[in-house]
Amino acid sequence: MSAEMDALVASATQKLAALEAALHGLQQVRGRFTTEDGAVGVEVNSDGALVGLSLSEAVTALPPAEVGQLIIWACRQAAEHAGTQRSKVVATLNESFVPLGQEPGATKAGGPDSA
Repeated sequence: MSAEMDALVASATQKLAALEAALHGLQQVRGRFTTEDGAVGVEVNSDGALVGLSLSEAVTALPPAEVGQLIIWACRQAAEHAGTQRSKVVATLNESFVPLGQEPGATKAGGPDSA
C-alpha cells in the first residue's frame, strides 16, 4: 500500500508542478507585431489585451481613422501570435495530465486492437 501511496503523491506532485509551470508560462506569453513600415508596433498579453503601443512620426501624416485601423490590425496580428504561444503552453499542460497507457496511439488491453 505504501508504494501505491508514494506513486499517488508523486503523480499529484508532478501534476502540480506542471500546473505551476503552465501558469508561469501563460504569464510570460506576449504577442508582438509591427507594421512593415514601422509606423505601428503593438504588444499584447496572453489574453490579447494591449500592453504596449508605439507609433512612429509617420502616423502624423495619416488620417486618424487609418491610424486607428492600423492599430486594430496590428493588435489582431499580435493576438494571433499570443494565441499560438498560449495554445502551446496549454497543450504541454494537457499532455502532463494524460493517464499512463492512454497516450494518443496507446491501446487498452482487451480492446479491438489487442491480440
